Amino acid sequence: MKLNLSITEAAAILVDDEYANWTYRGAVALVEFIEDVEGEDSDLDAVALRCEFSEYDSLLDWAECYWGTVNKVCQASIEFDWNEDTNEQEKEEQLREYLSENTILIEFEGGIIVSDF
Repeated sequence: MKLNLSITEAAAILVDDEYANWTYRGAVALVEFIEDVEGEDSDLDAVALRCEFSEYDSLLDWAECYWGTVNKVCQASIEFDWNEDTNEQEKEEQLREYLSENTILIEFEGGIIVSDF
């Protein structure tokens, strides 16, 4: 048996997953992304999505979670040209470019979703 879910129904399933930390907006963005990539007949696998993608408040939040700090480790890992004069907007733009080149980045109002790599 196959059920057809709306975007809001699929997002609600993701939000209700007790082992994931999706916000409603993040879940909707992820479902819309999957529908765009795989089509309307794609299967919803909440466990696979929880394992493959993570949601963050911002690009800088992702960098801190991934490297432990935005400045020193991040610079050493991917050699950004950051110094004390580099503002948050410049850092975010470089992080956006880095993520877009190396993984899946889904941006939505209130946060981002990144495919874990």
